[in-house]
Amino acid sequence: MGNEAMALGAIDAGVEVVTGYPGTPSSEVLEYVASNNESKEIYVEWSVNEKVAIEVAAGASFGGMRALVTMKQVGLNAASDAVMNLAYIGVGAGVVILVADDPGPISSQTEQDTRVFGSFSKIPVLDPSSPSEGYEFMVKAFELSEKYNTPVIIRPTTRVCHSVESFSPSLKLEKKITEKFKKDPKWVIFPALSYENHLKIEERNPKMGREFSKMKENLLHGSGKLGIITQGVSYEYVQEILSEIDFFDYKLLKVSTPYPFPEDLALNYLEGMERVLIIEELSSYLEDEILKVIGRHKLNIDILGKHTRTTPIAGENSVENLKPIVFNFLGIDNLKDKNSKNYLDLIPNRPPTLCAGCPHRGAFYAVKEAMKKRRSVFTGDIGCYTLGNAPPLEMVDTCLCMGAGITMAQGIKRSEEKIVNFSFIGDSTFFHSGITGVVNAIYNKTDLIVVILDNGTTAMTGKQPSPSTGETMMGEKHKKISIPEVLKALGVDEVVRLDPFETEIVIKESQRLADLKGVRAIVFESPCIKLFKPDTKYTVKNNCINCKRCVKKLGWPALIKGDGKIDIDYNLCYGCGICEPICPTGAIVEVK
Repeated sequence: MGNEAMALGAIDAGVEVVTGYPGTPSSEVLEYVASNNESKEIYVEWSVNEKVAIEVAAGASFGGMRALVTMKQVGLNAASDAVMNLAYIGVGAGVVILVADDPGPISSQTEQDTRVFGSFSKIPVLDPSSPSEGYEFMVKAFELSEKYNTPVIIRPTTRVCHSVESFSPSLKLEKKITEKFKKDPKWVIFPALSYENHLKIEERNPKMGREFSKMKENLLHGSGKLGIITQGVSYEYVQEILSEIDFFDYKLLKVSTPYPFPEDLALNYLEGMERVLIIEELSSYLEDEILKVIGRHKLNIDILGKHTRTTPIAGENSVENLKPIVFNFLGIDNLKDKNSKNYLDLIPNRPPTLCAGCPHRGAFYAVKEAMKKRRSVFTGDIGCYTLGNAPPLEMVDTCLCMGAGITMAQGIKRSEEKIVNFSFIGDSTFFHSGITGVVNAIYNKTDLIVVILDNGTTAMTGKQPSPSTGETMMGEKHKKISIPEVLKALGVDEVVRLDPFETEIVIKESQRLADLKGVRAIVFESPCIKLFKPDTKYTVKNNCINCKRCVKKLGWPALIKGDGKIDIDYNLCYGCGICEPICPTGAIVEVK
């Protein structure tokens, strides 16, 4: 897998500290390092958020240890304060920041492009097209980081992270920095120092661009007056498309080092060209850089890409959607059978849903029942529980970013004082960016019910540990950080701990808390069903009247259409029992 290849690259580069926060499609990188760290020579941690991860890595770097930080693209938003300052202050030992972009998006809130952030922050960016290149780039990134005194970003995309390739890793990077932390004014960022370092960065980056122009990973081959410029996994798609045709009169350039842009290489490529098609995912980054080169050197070349709406302006690329574009550009008939079926249209729509037995569904259902006669708003957050917005639950009215459920509710409350605000947030997200929102609500005297969905894991990204689970990625046990105790210490007026499957109790407590003032909290405590499976089993008796109330109220995947009645799919049922009290005829019963 690409993520494993990049993790192995970090190990072979002599990484000593690996930090990060879970986020698809990046999570497996840190996990692979942890699972191949029997000697414990590499320190590995899931940090509470991406900003903390950067800061821990920066400290390790100042202390002479090579450090890798992993995150997904939206995590870079949370980390950006520390990343920007680190770009100016520089590094000790090498620092590599792996930021996985998610074209589509497949599992993210945005389609932001980390190449643009690299240019904005003046941090070099490497853009691998395959797992083997990801491995090589990881080693190269540490080398560049120490050579140029800068963090370096590696920017794989989802398909690179999760694709598979067979290759023989064989690189090693000698450690050059051996001294530990040494007191030095250069580690203290002040305006005057920032100005001086900014000048150095502006001198440095053109030199890096010239070095990048000579890197073998920036491929230039072919000849002719027609050209294609591409990057990342799109290069692999273009290669597959071109392998189907006998057409050799074109020039192909793959840009693997988007920032600093390899202008010398681009200028060499553009010599004698008439038309160039630029294929890239997400932003028009390469297209903009090529247009700058053409403008500076007064070239007369027709550029086709996102700005001309020749290539997709959003979403991920694929062989299927690029083939007609490439064929049309090269003047070749699209060889696709016009009568061929789109088999995707034959596949039933399967929207994502909460797992059967998920405790979040129990919490959502009970709170919804409690508030069905009152004007209420349910602000949500980032996690499995975001799926609570779908019918029939419809219990997530807003979702902006991690931690925003608690703070957005405070703004909504200002617009309508009599409204009852329930803010749902997961246990890991609470530690990531929820605590400050609670403090803000208490400080500014906002009426709010904070609902912590504590399922004992960071479930959505692969069941990673968090501060409340009592275990680190080094395998060490520690005292669990109690969410109820944290809430009480912050000054929350009332904290109630509930089992989300005890429906009647949850309904009564939710109604009671709704009548109170101030900041109060419900902590729903029930393990993720993927971690703990109850032994209880339920069945549907023949007195079921097929009213489908259980399905309509819960949307439970394990409840299925049977022969004149509802049945249970035991491949999905975990025996949580939440459907039992919903049945009006008592047909759903526990098997004794």
